[in-house]
Amino acid sequence: MRVIQLSVGQPAPVEYRGKPVETGIYKQPVEGPLRVAFHGITGDGQGDLVHHGGPDKAVCAYPSEHYAYWASWLGRPPGSAAFGENVTTEGLLETEVCIGDLYEVGTALLQVSQPRYPCFKLSLKHGPAEFPARVLETGYSGFYFRVLREGEIAANSAIVKVARGEGGVTVRRVLRAMEVGRRDPSGLEELAALTALSEGIRRDFREWMGRA
Repeated sequence: MRVIQLSVGQPAPVEYRGKPVETGIYKQPVEGPLRVAFHGITGDGQGDLVHHGGPDKAVCAYPSEHYAYWASWLGRPPGSAAFGENVTTEGLLETEVCIGDLYEVGTALLQVSQPRYPCFKLSLKHGPAEFPARVLETGYSGFYFRVLREGEIAANSAIVKVARGEGGVTVRRVLRAMEVGRRDPSGLEELAALTALSEGIRRDFREWMGRA
């Protein structure tokens, strides 16, 4: 397992459907090494700090294995850091990676905290309005890390798994719950009890259970 590509970028204003949008999805590859701190990677930023960034979403990862699918679906290569990810990975899939899994990446220690839930900015970047829905259908979402030990990472840094998360709950399972949990709250109690899951997601699950 390794980092195929390391990418960072600062928020920039763009227009989407006639309205201005501030977004950090247009990240560019860098060789590194770059410092990974508790709040994120040096040189990186987010346009929407409500839904992106923060300690539970300090580093965004996306599996390189999905790129061939998106190239076929779009009819063209999706480009570098197509999902606005910081680390494009090899060997980490949403059906296998679990919430709370611990990885040494470079000299940093990272913990899987939640899926990357797709938003309209994928459509902004790539065109098709149905892009976020397609991500949910395929489960090819990517995921976030929190930083437990600051350090440095670079392109081609090894990714070494050092511990498995409690309960063995996959990123894919949590993504599905984030998609349908409002109308089908079954199973949310177990997920809301996962201490390694981002607090914002746990709070949503608890609220949805209360409305059931």
